[in-house]
Amino acid sequence: MRLLYNVAAVLVVILMIPAFCVRAIREKGFVNRIKQQLGFLPKHALDKVARKNCIWVHAASVGEIVAASPLIKEFRREFPNTPILVSVFTNSGYEMANRIIKDADSIIHFPFDLPWLSAHLLYKVRPRVFMPVETELWPNFLKAAKEMEIPVMMVNGRISEKSVSRYRYLHGLWYDMLDTIKYFAMQSPVDAENILRLGANKELVTVTGNTKFDQTYTDVSSGEKQQLLKELGLADNDGIFLAGSTHKGEEEHVLAAFAEIRKTHPRAKLLIAPRAVLRTGHIQSMCQQRGFTSATRTQLLEQPSEGHDVVLLNTIGELGKVYSIGDVIFVGGSMIPHGGHNILEPAAHGKAIIVGEHMFNFKDTHVLFSKRNAVVTVKSQQELVQAAARLFADVEERRRMEQETLKICGENRGAARRTAVILHELLDRCEAKDKIKATDKLENFQTYFFQLIHGKEPKGFGIRCFVMLLQVFAYIYGILLNLKLAGYNCGIFSKKKLDCYVISLGNITVGGTGKTPTAQRLAKAIRDLGYKVVILNRGYRAKWQGEIGVVSDGSQLKMDAATAGDEAFMLAKHLPSVPVLIGPERAKTGQYAVEHFGAQVAILDDGYQHWQLERDLDVVLIDAVNVFGNGHILPRGTLREPLSHLKRADVCLLTKVDQAERGSIAYIKKKIAEYGHNPIVVESIHQPQACVELSEWVKNIASEGMPIDTIRGRKVIALSAIGNPASFEQTLANAGADVIESFRFPDHHEYTLEEIQDAVTQAVRQGAEAIVTTEKDAVKLPKLQEKDKLLPIYVVTVEVVMQDGGEEIGRLLKERLAEYFRRSGEK
Repeated sequence: MRLLYNVAAVLVVILMIPAFCVRAIREKGFVNRIKQQLGFLPKHALDKVARKNCIWVHAASVGEIVAASPLIKEFRREFPNTPILVSVFTNSGYEMANRIIKDADSIIHFPFDLPWLSAHLLYKVRPRVFMPVETELWPNFLKAAKEMEIPVMMVNGRISEKSVSRYRYLHGLWYDMLDTIKYFAMQSPVDAENILRLGANKELVTVTGNTKFDQTYTDVSSGEKQQLLKELGLADNDGIFLAGSTHKGEEEHVLAAFAEIRKTHPRAKLLIAPRAVLRTGHIQSMCQQRGFTSATRTQLLEQPSEGHDVVLLNTIGELGKVYSIGDVIFVGGSMIPHGGHNILEPAAHGKAIIVGEHMFNFKDTHVLFSKRNAVVTVKSQQELVQAAARLFADVEERRRMEQETLKICGENRGAARRTAVILHELLDRCEAKDKIKATDKLENFQTYFFQLIHGKEPKGFGIRCFVMLLQVFAYIYGILLNLKLAGYNCGIFSKKKLDCYVISLGNITVGGTGKTPTAQRLAKAIRDLGYKVVILNRGYRAKWQGEIGVVSDGSQLKMDAATAGDEAFMLAKHLPSVPVLIGPERAKTGQYAVEHFGAQVAILDDGYQHWQLERDLDVVLIDAVNVFGNGHILPRGTLREPLSHLKRADVCLLTKVDQAERGSIAYIKKKIAEYGHNPIVVESIHQPQACVELSEWVKNIASEGMPIDTIRGRKVIALSAIGNPASFEQTLANAGADVIESFRFPDHHEYTLEEIQDAVTQAVRQGAEAIVTTEKDAVKLPKLQEKDKLLPIYVVTVEVVMQDGGEEIGRLLKERLAEYFRRSGEK
């Protein structure tokens, strides 16, 4: 079906070329329209909207633009910083859009629905959402939108009985279009029922009302009305009969009615607005045959005059305002089987309205006004003549109809606002799904890769080849590591020595093992022994660039989190009396600490592989949850160096032993015994200490906060961007929290304000009572505005608590430090 559609579309465009040539000569602006519809847009047409997450509203012609105008006002109010693009299909619609829509950032002609044109323009613009007005559905355009995952929402949707029959013939093509649309905001229950009959999902269909009730561009002051009467030469009248959007075959009936009105109102005037402006000359001849003098709107603008009986409105986009000067209105397209035109424009001015019996295109509106006797429906010329004459004669009845139309319009306003609210909800849902989808893709890849390097059997020839390649790289990397370490041990590469006691603290594997809280615990212990201790951090992800950076001088913070990097900032925040320095070469930062802060002990945070500096004590952390990967080094596994390098460790500190699987501790100790040189083996846990409100945590150094029991039994969302998020989530569960969802981001992720706002919104929707995050994340969370603080965000502080072997490491530290300073003569 799509192939047939595309062949037909191309043939239609080719066959229309002669007609295009004629219209290019006769119609002003037609050449520009065709150029745009063939994809040749003006140079700066899309500058304000392309690739800027714009809202794209598409309306076919004048009627749809009228319906779109209140929508666009509401969208501007709801999304003040989002660009808005409006597209139209006809010249008259383009002129109308430029006249009445002031909130759009760009107005263009919609392309022909040829496959390459639709996809090309959509790719160029990449809107946040595409919104066809009423029934502006184009198969190729919607197909491209679906492929680019651009949500589509039908607004002010209208499906007539005739359309139901016509669309059914499209079969699969129609269902493809329906499947693309994320929401149907329909004008009336009749329209909603029709779209459901055509196969729309009931859950995606709602009735918002007709946005034409909300239109304000037609608002006319008394001064503007007098100016219109003067310009049209109709100031001297005793009533104006106005026929809007008339079609061939209807003007004869209108002129007959006007002749009857003239019998009782000799100074009455007639204003005819033909639907097709090109018929103006023919209608003038009809007026002359009836004995009426006439003038056109364009003639009167060039040469004002009075005394004519009939005015022909041969301009585009003015009818909405001109309705305001009529006393009795006939809306055309209804005396013939065309289906009528919308009566809401004259109704907005509070006018007495007459229509023919053929109003099937606006069935719901016609029924609404008919039930309230706010419209007169006629079936013949004779009935039109009688109805028009009666309303001119019966002023009281005319006033009643006028009041009733205004009342109906007032009762039915608000469709544009309801649509804007639905759009906001739709975009929130779509963006949340996009983030979840992106996160899922990342997590799925990360999970698979993690499983692969932890021993999962590779499946498929391609994957096996990839694993073999990783193994080759790991083998080469291992050789280089051993050569480098041998070079340092043999003196080929020189090591630098600091004038203080140096402790390295680090991992033998990639990923979070809890270095930062362990460094805090170690620094406090050394400080409590009476030594001046400093922490030397490499400043990972720090914006600061240089050789020596002072994050804290031991009395106050000198850098913020972004400048220092999250780990260094967190260390400084929790250790107000311990200087923290960052820099790539720990020898330089260490010497600076000795000279300026009198450092006696330097802790190299993440320093187990920093072989350039001599150390007095090597402490290696081993995660009891993620144990040694699969025994392979990078990039085949997660080991930073071979397990044989455990022989350098003086202390092996097992972290998070309370979360370890059965047998893990014994396996780790077995490997330490196999490769180590009798290091002290210590077990530890990460024990949550307190919950601190994010605003309080940011404000104060070493905030004490509330008891950890604050989150016990409460539904919480775990938010983290750390190496081992599962461990953090388990810590919360162990503390008694009900973790209903986890928002995981890559390690060291830099959060945006939009991400946090979205996390809060999702948490509220899921019924969470709080969001809980880590201190490492807290340093990177942007500040929320008061309106976005829909629920508390707690920062959980964690302390490393030594278990088996804790006393032994304390004794070792005390003895080693005393011996060092005794030898150096400093103590």
